[in-house]
Amino acid sequence: MQRDSFWILNSRDLKLKDPPMKDNFSIAKDFSTQQSTLRYMTRKLAAVMPHAEILIKAELVRDIHQLKTEKNAMILGHNYMEPALFHTVTDICGDSLQLARLGAQAPSPILVVCGVRFMAETAKILSPEKTVLLPSPKAGCSLASAITGADVRELKQLYPDVPVVSYVNTYADVKAESDICCTSSNARSVIEHLDSDTVIFIPDQYLAANMARETGRRMIVAEKSHRGLSSRAISPHPAKKAATGIQKDHTHPTSLASPATLISWPGFCEVHEQFTLEDIAGVRQQFGSEVAILAHPECSAEVCEAADFSGSTSAMIQYVQKVEARRYLLLTECAMADNIIAENPHKELLRMCSHRCPHMATITLEMTLHSLEHLEVEIHIEEQMRQKAQRALQRMIDLKVPAPSSCATKQLPTN
Repeated sequence: MQRDSFWILNSRDLKLKDPPMKDNFSIAKDFSTQQSTLRYMTRKLAAVMPHAEILIKAELVRDIHQLKTEKNAMILGHNYMEPALFHTVTDICGDSLQLARLGAQAPSPILVVCGVRFMAETAKILSPEKTVLLPSPKAGCSLASAITGADVRELKQLYPDVPVVSYVNTYADVKAESDICCTSSNARSVIEHLDSDTVIFIPDQYLAANMARETGRRMIVAEKSHRGLSSRAISPHPAKKAATGIQKDHTHPTSLASPATLISWPGFCEVHEQFTLEDIAGVRQQFGSEVAILAHPECSAEVCEAADFSGSTSAMIQYVQKVEARRYLLLTECAMADNIIAENPHKELLRMCSHRCPHMATITLEMTLHSLEHLEVEIHIEEQMRQKAQRALQRMIDLKVPAPSSCATKQLPTN
């Protein structure tokens, strides 16, 4: 990434006939008529969308609200959704943990999950009696696709009696083979709750490295080949890794499960993997200490260590809202910066606009409308698998952990 790929997103940089107010987040939602819908969207989204696009999207938004009412449906929207959808048609929005908790409590018989497939599966696992829809059949996930239930069973054979924590960014077959699930918000708390020296933590090797560093654990990564599973040791400490590189461990796999060990899998998010130390160095050189850099814990340990704060998408949003800085840079899916600026138009955000999740991008207002009209794509999960996956998810939800995991060097305020 070159330095000139950064640009400042702020209403002052735009030529607006009616710029958004500083308290834009308090604008009342009114979708009762086409005119009120357009008025709300213009005031809310003028800083992040051209007026011509708002005119087109407003009609879709109005149609979706009518269908929601007719079919008694609710829409769950992840923080990575495009602003035109995120700020208009969602009834519940947030990160994966918030969607998992609140979606299960939603009273509507139809849930439309504007996210990716594993999120829709999670909603179905927790609400089997509901009709759960995913607007796009292409809304997969590179991380979730990195591991299968069969892989987890093989891991458990290799490391018997070791508890398995699966990141919520997995499909139902993986959750069904797990003891408990976690999100980036509560990963550390889940690991520590297990009170086990050795934990299988799958499938994100970067999140695992960050958690190993936070909890002071050794980390190994299991790898699959035609000869079966093997393992390699990785230092979760960026400085040590930079000095020595990744070291192969040729000892017998079972001997690797020494005290305080995190066993992970070579999965990664195709978006967060792209952020590098060079990106951060370029921003520091151009903007100095005026910019607060926030990294998602699916980024590498080196990137999280170099950032000012690392946490879940909701924790990053809270940071921007509560911590004063001249500028902010979010090292995560770039649509979220648009959503933050729509709520906080007085904040300046630097953006890396090339880092858009191709799977999240398939969820649009057009696809959401089609999903409601035709009740597509409906999520189905085999019942025995669903019940096993539900146990792992419910154990996570029952922890009710309030504090997000982070590798922060600048802490969120407590008030």
